[in-house]
Amino acid sequence: MDNLFQALQDEAKMKVAPLAARMRPEHISEVVGQEHAIGPNTWLRNAIEQDALSSVILYGPAGTGKTTIARLMAHHTKAAFVEVSAVSGSVTDLRKEIKAAEERLFSSNRKTILFIDEIHRFSRSQQDALLHAVEDRVVVLVGATTENPFFEVNSALNSRSRIVELKALTDSDIACIIDNALVAPQGLNNAFELAEDAKDAIVFLAAGDARFALNTLELASQLVAHANDKSPLITKEHVETATPHRVLAYDKNKDMHYDIISAFIKSMRGSDPDAALYWMARMLDGGEDPKFIARRIFIFASEDIGNADPQALLIADATFRATEVIGMPECRINLAQAAVYMALAPKSNASYMGLARAQQELAHGPRRDVPSYLRDRHRPGSDDYGEYKYPHNYPGHWVDQQYLPDGLERGCFFEASEFGWEADRVDGVLPQQTSS
Repeated sequence: MDNLFQALQDEAKMKVAPLAARMRPEHISEVVGQEHAIGPNTWLRNAIEQDALSSVILYGPAGTGKTTIARLMAHHTKAAFVEVSAVSGSVTDLRKEIKAAEERLFSSNRKTILFIDEIHRFSRSQQDALLHAVEDRVVVLVGATTENPFFEVNSALNSRSRIVELKALTDSDIACIIDNALVAPQGLNNAFELAEDAKDAIVFLAAGDARFALNTLELASQLVAHANDKSPLITKEHVETATPHRVLAYDKNKDMHYDIISAFIKSMRGSDPDAALYWMARMLDGGEDPKFIARRIFIFASEDIGNADPQALLIADATFRATEVIGMPECRINLAQAAVYMALAPKSNASYMGLARAQQELAHGPRRDVPSYLRDRHRPGSDDYGEYKYPHNYPGHWVDQQYLPDGLERGCFFEASEFGWEADRVDGVLPQQTSS
């Protein structure tokens, strides 16, 4: 009777469930995309088909099928599927489910798949509470996360689990999912037609997120269903009304945050202003702190431009101050100007690399004394120091004199670049110095 009632409840829930839930595959072969993770002959596919599951953490962007794969694992292995919320679940809830899993295993030899969505939100104590149950295989843990588990999940839990990375779906994957939803009995069941440009718009807006695509399709179909003309055609206008703005994923202080700021810096270093502006727009669109961007530009001005264009540091300083004073949204204009300037400026890392070489010498070289004639003379015995030649007393305000300690020669650390302001310097000295 419980099974009958459960089936009736599931059927009732499915009737009112969102399109994304109704379109979840019921067989592994129906999964669109993720061939590298769950395709034929992959570890996960073989483990499911052979009922040889061990705990796994599914890691990837939103809408790539993590929850779907977890449910398929339970369905194919006839295991009980239990879900615990990473937001509201407590250690007590976990222990309750683990105890129930033990009883299920001992009484009926039935496995339990414990699914925890956004497992990175679990506290350290909650993650620790899983360790023994996972290690003893009382439960098969399936954790899902959009964050890098090597940083966000307990290392002991990681070592007891297989980490499988899912990737954002391709445009063709999203298009295939839309086509299936239009005709599937559990989907829109051929009740609507979708204009080609409307389909392209959904694919574009989804940006690799299947759930987002299906939600947009459902909202657009509802607009058509409530229209007075009763036409079954979903147009691009319906799609844009349902989802007016494209929102690309961005996770401040997480993987994507570091990936995009890295791309931004490397684009400026590569002298590509278009790419620099694109990655900056991605960050601003995702709600990144503009002062963080300004700080990175400030660092870049010295690290990658340096004295090839000393003005870059002044531009970066002014940009940071403008960002502090003005704030968003107007400071984006200052940031854009600075990013383009940095991208177009001549590049040199000579100062940065010179310091690195000097630090290497300090770490691995012998102790070197300051030449006597360079020492401070406000001490007894300084009259015996060697003669210091005051450069301003010589033509061109320069005189040939050793400033490095013994054992080091000029040019051992700093090598001037061939570009910009530094191009007028040869081996770190002024042109007139070489001719004097």
